[in-house]
Amino acid sequence: MSPSNEFKRRKGGRNPKDKPAVFRYSIRMNVDENDKFLSLFEQSGESIKAHFITSCIFNKPVKVIKIDKGVQDYYMRMTTFFGQYRAIGTNYNQVVKALKSNFAEKKALAFLYKLEKATLELVLLQKEMIQLTDEFERKYGHLWLQK
Repeated sequence: MSPSNEFKRRKGGRNPKDKPAVFRYSIRMNVDENDKFLSLFEQSGESIKAHFITSCIFNKPVKVIKIDKGVQDYYMRMTTFFGQYRAIGTNYNQVVKALKSNFAEKKALAFLYKLEKATLELVLLQKEMIQLTDEFERKYGHLWLQK
């Protein structure tokens, strides 16, 4: 059975590009130029050097990403706090449900006392989060934070 003109069999693999990149250029750099190039490449956030070079040649905007260690520390600590806060909230809800359905009033009151202590810990955690955020805004007030 031979394939008709309407239904030609395709080979597997990628679809061919409309404009494949077939031209290749080579440049040479000394040690200082290469160090500067690698520094700019790392700051750009590009993952492929050829894409970075073509964006520089054709005046496409070059992205420069600077990671501030203080901002990164703040983000990591706040992520940890929010995780703890969420865990405490989940435990809080589970305890209240268990008290309501499983215990007599006297025993439930004893557990509610313990729950009150956990609530105070939660308030302290919230205060610590607010303090950390205030400290961050004082230190990095020039940066924009999404609220």
